[in-house]
Amino acid sequence: MKRSISLLTTILILILALSVDAQVKNVKNEAERQGTNRINRKIDQGIDTGFDKIEDGIGSLFGKKKKKNKGQSQATEVSSNNQSQQVSTGGDMSVTGQDPDALFQQYGMFPPDGATDVPIPVTLKWTPMNSDGFKAKGYELYLNKEGNSENKMIGGPVKSQFTCSDLEPNTTYWWRFIGQSASGQYQPGGGGTFTTGSGGAAAPKMDVKWSRFDFVPGDEVIFEDAPDIMEENGEFPSRWDLHKGNCEIVNVNGENVIAFPQGGAIMPYLENAKEDYLPDVFTIEMDAYFRPGYARRLWLTFRDVKNQSNNDSECITFYINSASLDKTDTEGQLPGVKGNSSENGGWRHFSVAYTKGKLKVYIGETRVINIPRCSGNPSGITLEMDGYSADTPEDLQYIKNIRIAKGGVKYYDRVLNEGKIVCNGIRFDVNKATLKPESMGPINKIYELMQKQPDLKFSVEGHTDSDGDDVKNQSLSEQRAKAVMDQLISMGISPDRLTCKGFGESTPVDNNTTPEGKANNRRVEFVKF
Repeated sequence: MKRSISLLTTILILILALSVDAQVKNVKNEAERQGTNRINRKIDQGIDTGFDKIEDGIGSLFGKKKKKNKGQSQATEVSSNNQSQQVSTGGDMSVTGQDPDALFQQYGMFPPDGATDVPIPVTLKWTPMNSDGFKAKGYELYLNKEGNSENKMIGGPVKSQFTCSDLEPNTTYWWRFIGQSASGQYQPGGGGTFTTGSGGAAAPKMDVKWSRFDFVPGDEVIFEDAPDIMEENGEFPSRWDLHKGNCEIVNVNGENVIAFPQGGAIMPYLENAKEDYLPDVFTIEMDAYFRPGYARRLWLTFRDVKNQSNNDSECITFYINSASLDKTDTEGQLPGVKGNSSENGGWRHFSVAYTKGKLKVYIGETRVINIPRCSGNPSGITLEMDGYSADTPEDLQYIKNIRIAKGGVKYYDRVLNEGKIVCNGIRFDVNKATLKPESMGPINKIYELMQKQPDLKFSVEGHTDSDGDDVKNQSLSEQRAKAVMDQLISMGISPDRLTCKGFGESTPVDNNTTPEGKANNRRVEFVKF
């Protein structure tokens, strides 16, 4: 009997010693010693099983995470003897229309555990493992479809994020990350599950493809309509005039847009509508929504067809599709898209630059038309949308964020003459410091100028209109100035050539009573120092 007790005591002591020793060994070397392939080893299963045996035989000595109950979220707090990684407990929720950065701040990782409708590509992001007990110099990242027991390593990022581009739509995935210290030790981190959406792409990111986008908005806004959120739903848009057909304000996803039930033609409602209000150099921008599948066309005419003289020989007209553009004998097409329809439909950003007869037109980041000498004399604007015989919601097509601006002196000439460059074409999400993709046109021009003039240094200064709280506007202007400065630094401009500051609403250059005045006040200035 004593021998049995002694033998049992010896076995328990050996188990305890091996278990304690296993806590400080290099996880990678231990796995290799056991003959397990590193890429395919079952990390969670191995950790859970080993700890479970110790808990069953001796008790909880190492602060292991509790066993998961059936149906419990896979993303919990994972602890070891010297490292605790907090991960998400978001539960099932759709991330459609939500800010990924805000979700990351709330849950400590993105996507939150159980998130649905996650757009592809997916950038997995987690809180860095950086504590007194353990600091990760890099990570191993594992991902697979739910129900697949294989732990497939997909990358070894240095930073605590990794972008997955080749995921399948409407599919649930699980993922895990493990931290590796400078000394070669490994610690389990966290992870969770998420379900991809129908395959729609995420919001455009600031990447190299936007370097081809050389559109720069005009200096002074002469007409702008979002339209305003106070516009009455179902009424004719107050800042426009009607030539034919029908046009109404419609609320879509919480914002007002201009719709054309069964088609219509409109033009800006201006006091000087009968006069030629377009200068020799101007720009036009708008967002247009096209229904999925075959979509009707949007016509753009450089003449107010209701109020200005009817001289078609001097009129410039072209029509826009969701993926192409046509002007007389000149056509432009988005690369990689066949025909005039987009399979998924959706919003498109259109930009037009007219410079003393030279015409450039862009769809998104792509210039689709570049005419060096365009005949005709632009005098005004008419927008016309083809319609359908029905007027059901799924047939409606919309426009919003229409802006006409006078433009523009070259940036270098502005620096020489005024000592600064004023940009109202650098835009942000509403009440945020997140750059919109179309902002990269002006930013690329600033970058090119600073590359050509290595002695040039700028103070990046943000300004807002007077809407909202003074204190919030001040903070917002500072954040936006810093976002622009950080973007230029990320592109290769030396940090010692840039500073940033914000002025809020304190230094307007126009009135704050009209949409055009407010648009001119919302600006970023690059002041030479």
